[in-house]
Amino acid sequence: MQLIDKTKVQQLLDILIDCDLYIHLEMTTGAYAAHLDLTKHPAATFITNAVIRYSHGSISGDGPYRVGLKTGIGWVYSEGLTHYEETDSDRLILAGHDPAGKLVVALQLSREPF
Repeated sequence: MQLIDKTKVQQLLDILIDCDLYIHLEMTTGAYAAHLDLTKHPAATFITNAVIRYSHGSISGDGPYRVGLKTGIGWVYSEGLTHYEETDSDRLILAGHDPAGKLVVALQLSREPF
């Protein structure tokens, strides 16, 4: 993965507009490690292989970044993104890592299931 290039990620978001896509979205604040550190609040979110279509996608911020996807009936929003991987124009993988390098948030879009 590489640090987010805001212009490049925006271009990739634009390529995927009005396509049926599979989404993977997850966030954790240490839910997997709360048993090791009782000061951590165990919170997590996870959705995978739900199908979405968005009419507008945008990346904003100066890092960590935010991505918003406007769907027909609402929004999908992810914040704290720091890295991306461009595998091809049919798939976009975005992630947010904490200062220790641990995954905190992931937003992935693909024409094929994950």
